Order: sequence, then C-alpha cells, then structure tokens
Amino acid sequence: MSATATRYLYLARHGEASSDESTLTDNGRRQAVLLGERLRGAPLTAIHHGPLARAEQTAQLVCEQLDDVPLQRSGLAGDYIPYMPQREELPSESADAMLGHLAQFPAEEREQGPGLAKEALARFTGPVAGDEPLHELVVTHNFLIGWLIRSALDAPKWRWMGINHANAALTVIRYAPGRPPSVLLFNDTGHLPVDLRWTGFPPDLHI
Repeated sequence: MSATATRYLYLARHGEASSDESTLTDNGRRQAVLLGERLRGAPLTAIHHGPLARAEQTAQLVCEQLDDVPLQRSGLAGDYIPYMPQREELPSESADAMLGHLAQFPAEEREQGPGLAKEALARFTGPVAGDEPLHELVVTHNFLIGWLIRSALDAPKWRWMGINHANAALTVIRYAPGRPPSVLLFNDTGHLPVDLRWTGFPPDLHI
C-alpha cells in the first residue's frame, strides 16, 4: 500500500480591492504584506492563486516576504459559484433571498462554477501521497473558501453560503490520513492591526 501523509491547506482571501476590483487598495497591499510576514515560519512549498488581479497581486506580495516559494496561477482558485442549490435544499425562511442573490451572478459563473469546485476539492484537499507532509497556500476568494470549509465540516453543499472571510485573513485545514479534516484556524486576522480587520465583511457582521 502506498504511503500517505498529512496535507496542510492554508487559505487566504485576497487583500482589499478597489471599487472596480482591478487592483488592490493601499490597505489591501498592507494586508498582503502582513499576511506574508505571518507565514514566514510556515514550511510552504507553493502558493496557488486565482487568475484575477486582486488574487494575483496579493499572492505576489505574500511571496515577496518568503524565501523561494514558487507562485502557481490556477483557475481552480478563481472566483466562481461552487454550488447552485435547489430551493428544497434551503431553509424555507431564507430560500428566496439566497436564490435571489445567486441569480444576480452571470449565467456562466453559475453553470461552470460547480465543475471547477469539484476539481478544486480533488486538487487541494485530502492527504497526499508520500511520507512528507505538504503545506500549500491558496490565495483565492470568499466563495471558494466557504466551499472548502463546508466540505471539511461535511456540511450540506449549499452551506458554503453565509461563510464569510475577511480580506487577507488566514484559514488552515489539516487533512491527516485516516482522520476527518480538521479546521485548525478560521478567518484569523491576528496578523492585521485593528484598522485592517473586517474588510470584505458586510458592516452588520463586524464585531
């Protein structure tokens, strides 16, 4: 039987983006640098990032704080809807609002996203072949982080909705052989000063 080892999946949402999402703001760049400094002690072997500018710029700034960690662009780390629920799956009191929110997104994102999400689970989760633990960072977007957290907790597929992640916050999931996934950190902003926390969250969720 082939040996398997533990995977540590580090997840970060991109830094704060400009209103047109074409670049990071000054705050977003500061967030990315501080995230990179936070990760200096982690034995990362790769940084994967989505193709959109805000994710790519965040990954580059993180990478500049580290030593010789390669950057890898991946469409699987992009911004897409990972799962389109049916009305009967959703809580009756919130189904209309949730489906109405999803309907605002382009049809292409709603149609192609679930396939990408399935591939992302295959690529980024689960134990790895070999004897050595694997530590990788994925710089991505709110929806994919919610999808991966949902999967780790074995929650219903629609439950990626409502899992919010702050800009440049850190989540870590551990996939050990023979054990269920463990969420070691979620939405950790300890590396950010108070004025850089909670960006990317709706104002009514700030605590």
